[in-house]
Amino acid sequence: MGLGVDVPKRRRLSRAAVAVAVGAGLALTGACGGSGHGDGSRGGGLSVGVLLPGGGASRFGQFDRPLIERKLKELCPDCPAPAVAATSEPDVQQQQLDAMITRGVDVLILAAIDPKALRSSVEAAHRAGIPVVAYDRLAQGPVSGYVTFDGAAIGRLQGEALLKGMGAKADGGQIVMVNGAAIDPNAAWFERGALSVLRGKVKIGKSYDTAGWRPENAFADMTGAIAALGADHIDGVLAANDTLAGAAISALDASAVRPLPPVTGQDADLSAVQRIVAGRQYMTVYKSYRAEADAAVEMAVALGHREPVGSLATATVDSATTRGIPSVLLPSSSVTVGTIKDTLVKDGIYTIDQICTPKLRSACARAGLT
Repeated sequence: MGLGVDVPKRRRLSRAAVAVAVGAGLALTGACGGSGHGDGSRGGGLSVGVLLPGGGASRFGQFDRPLIERKLKELCPDCPAPAVAATSEPDVQQQQLDAMITRGVDVLILAAIDPKALRSSVEAAHRAGIPVVAYDRLAQGPVSGYVTFDGAAIGRLQGEALLKGMGAKADGGQIVMVNGAAIDPNAAWFERGALSVLRGKVKIGKSYDTAGWRPENAFADMTGAIAALGADHIDGVLAANDTLAGAAISALDASAVRPLPPVTGQDADLSAVQRIVAGRQYMTVYKSYRAEADAAVEMAVALGHREPVGSLATATVDSATTRGIPSVLLPSSSVTVGTIKDTLVKDGIYTIDQICTPKLRSACARAGLT
């Protein structure tokens, strides 16, 4: 599964800014306590480096990081806390990755912002004897394992839900596709899955690759689509994730589009779930971050101790540079207003009180949540 795109030119940070950001990212946890990788001993402290494409309020900060830390503590109680670095800047992430290689971690879990740009650093890790587990996004270079959700299945869930939400307009109606970043191989994976359902059913009026997965870019693209197609000629919006869905809905609001067409999403962000309850977003895709984090840590611990991971993998995946990568492709599920309780609430992702703010009490009652 290759990128098949050119990496766009990006703003280059100054050396001083990169140094500050790298230092801040690596300071998120205690020191790695490098244990000398390659000894194969389960008795020593295994040092794990984790690189995420966002922290704080992002999905990766809220869910993935604590889940990874918890699973590592469970599997390797003698291991030091993992060194975690988070950033939204590709240049900074490469500096963070290089710093972890220099520090001599035993194994890396990498959710790459720009898989192609990080290839040289992944190759450097390989030369240093440090296995890399690609997490959520498939990095280029000699990665040793890969854990993610089945992107084609996610796209199909989105496409199928959009058609259902469009009702009679699903036969020949017109949609706008607000896809993810072109440099992210997952974005193309999601899009292919969605198109396998949508082609031949609806007309794709406009389709955008959203630079950086940034909401401001999605807002601008959606605004352009409304101007080009007309407010009354958009019957559905295939948004690749919840952040882009929120931006698309804001653009529809700004152009006074009423009623709102059905809009898809992904990641089950709390704000998106609340939009679904309010009838402003049609669906999202729920992915068990616990299952993803558990599988990645299991792979990382095995690789850090120089053990095979074939028994952990459910498939093999090819990247643009590496064939036959042992992979775990996890399932996901569609969430609409009628299934929130049986998915997100049941799994403990959110409580009813978190979802049903005072402003949403009547909508929650209609949805059977209260």
